Amino acid sequence: MDALFSVIMLMYQLFTGIGTGEETASVNKLLASLITPASVQQPSEGQGSGGSPGQSGNAGLKDPQPDAPKIKGIYLTAHSAGGSRLETLLKLLDDTALNSMVIDVKDDLGYITYPTTNPELLKYGAPKKYIRDINALMTKLKEHEVYPIARVVVFKDTVLARSHPNLSFRHKDGTVWQNGKKDSFVNPYMKEVWDYNIAVAKESVKLGFKEIQFDYVRFPEGFENKADSLVFDKTKESRVDAVAGFVKYAKEQLEPLGVRVSVDIFGYAASVPAAEGIGQDFVKISKYVDVISPMVYPSHYSTGWFGVKDPDKDPYATIKGSMIDTHKKLDPIGSFKPIIRPWIQDFTASWLGKGRYVKYGKAEVEAQIKALKDTGVDEYLLWNAGNKYTPGVIY
Repeated sequence: MDALFSVIMLMYQLFTGIGTGEETASVNKLLASLITPASVQQPSEGQGSGGSPGQSGNAGLKDPQPDAPKIKGIYLTAHSAGGSRLETLLKLLDDTALNSMVIDVKDDLGYITYPTTNPELLKYGAPKKYIRDINALMTKLKEHEVYPIARVVVFKDTVLARSHPNLSFRHKDGTVWQNGKKDSFVNPYMKEVWDYNIAVAKESVKLGFKEIQFDYVRFPEGFENKADSLVFDKTKESRVDAVAGFVKYAKEQLEPLGVRVSVDIFGYAASVPAAEGIGQDFVKISKYVDVISPMVYPSHYSTGWFGVKDPDKDPYATIKGSMIDTHKKLDPIGSFKPIIRPWIQDFTASWLGKGRYVKYGKAEVEAQIKALKDTGVDEYLLWNAGNKYTPGVIY
């Protein structure tokens, strides 16, 4: 089952425009061979929808932002946040019911995206000037009543791995391991890595961000096939417990600051057992966060999921099925059930091949939103790697 998550990660990279058509075809074939809907018990319609789906503020989970609006947001790269495109995206929020921006403060390579003099950050991090004046940006967001969320990419960190190989995974010759895309990861067992990322989060809070969204909270894809050949420090804990331990620790460190903590996780994670290889357990992670954001892009589900031949072409059924599974997975944790705020698709998955995808526009985005509403979920985030969002959508 861990191989499935390796494939999903490659798909995630592909839709950002990195992968080739040949790679995409291979991914789709492998997905179909690894898992089919019949191999996962599907709940009937309405299962897992008891209580208050997607809501916090109960006895077990105290929302540090109780006055926050229902979040409907978009993703911004640091280049967009620090460049001319910001004005266009602010106007989108001004003119619609969208009210939040998820902005990279530590990006997919590991760069801190703005100048900083914080010694805790400079010890391990490398600042860039993508956002030249972070304080001016925060002021502008406040003027436009934007709910600001800081995206912090955690264990995928090529910058830190190269500057501090002891915090990463090494080959026996001492060189730092990297994946096929030349990306490296740092070691989730290392508390120094935990503290560094939490320091980034704490500075983000001081800057005015109301929520910290941790991404890449996991080991590298397919790690179970690499671990024995790599050199790295570890404890007696399982990979799942190491990753969940970070999330729990981060929550404890950030809770006194009155900031929400959220984590991005594969949408498939709600429908399959824990991914021991990469150390992700949907339920264990969800217990320690205020918000869980499964990435439920219809394009990332293979033929037959939720009774749909081509999930990308039926966004309503796909999102509805994924949310039923999500509730079923999280309902057993009762009062610790976090806000469910999925990432949904606002991009066209042309890599799926002719006849397997549709061009995403107003109808497809609204279908996903309706599916969320029909399953008791009224918060969501829109993903488009280029930050170009469909006009005219009723949010």
